[in-house]
Amino acid sequence: MRIAVDGYGGDYSPTEVVKGALAALEQDKDIEILLTGKREELVALAGEHDRLIIRDAREVIGCDEVPTVAVRTKKESSLVVALDAVKDGEADGLVSAGSTGAVLIGATLKIGRVKGVERPALAPALPTVTGGNVILCDCGANVDCRPTYLVGFARMAVAYQKGVFGLENPRVGLLNNGAEETKGNAFSVECHGLLKNAKGINFIGNVEARDILSGEVDVVVADGFDGNVALKSAEGTANAVFSLLKQGIYAGGTRAKLGALMLKPVFKGLKRKLDYNEHGGAAFLGLKKPVVKAHGSSKAKSICGAILQVRDMIAGGVSERLAADLQKDVQND
Repeated sequence: MRIAVDGYGGDYSPTEVVKGALAALEQDKDIEILLTGKREELVALAGEHDRLIIRDAREVIGCDEVPTVAVRTKKESSLVVALDAVKDGEADGLVSAGSTGAVLIGATLKIGRVKGVERPALAPALPTVTGGNVILCDCGANVDCRPTYLVGFARMAVAYQKGVFGLENPRVGLLNNGAEETKGNAFSVECHGLLKNAKGINFIGNVEARDILSGEVDVVVADGFDGNVALKSAEGTANAVFSLLKQGIYAGGTRAKLGALMLKPVFKGLKRKLDYNEHGGAAFLGLKKPVVKAHGSSKAKSICGAILQVRDMIAGGVSERLAADLQKDVQND
């Protein structure tokens, strides 16, 4: 199994990307990594490793560039060279912490969609209070959606839950402003009807944003605009809670500081659990090969997690499961 890694994607590349790649190789002796970027810099950082292949790429796509133009014109960029390796069969999946738009456009153009997928979507796995996870799909790839897209998002996320996390019949909910069937705007009501009648989807109804992490649902589908707002709201709330705790501890005197010291392991564990970036990134579902978009501020631990996330998607046959499910639906229709 060989995974392509964009060596110059992200705020802390290439140093943290190289560290993350080496950590992934240490954790899994059965994978190889194809790392793209400026060869001399990558060799200086990584040294010699029998399962690390470095592919020279002299250009870098910045986050301020127009994605379609950058992907088409910067053919020697670290991202495009990595995408080409996946397209040509030299690698089985991709990790990048670079420009989200460039990763989405490039992966769609170079790797291609699974037959029957209208729109690929971004789908992070978020921790729930019951100890499992919930897939939020879409969280930003498609801000303007047709109702049929959300049925596709549900199928993609279900294939992801089945292949990577082993859930045989994931519960699917629709992000909405109320639990009742008639709640929401016309778009939400139409989506609800389509999901309710879709074959092969265990649809349990509407889910409010406050219940995404409750553990009562395994997949939450949304258009990319609402999904992104929900994701960033959850991240912001978690950060605010920790900031308020910190302020309270400092203002609470010696007793509060002693209590905080005793609870430090609990706080650290909670912070790790709430930050999905600690464990990788957002899977880009609906493509012929697995792609994970790591956060732009990812450091070595997150890059390592994203690489292992792609490994699990390959091993779980997520793309193949989705293709088989879509073909089954066509035959049933």
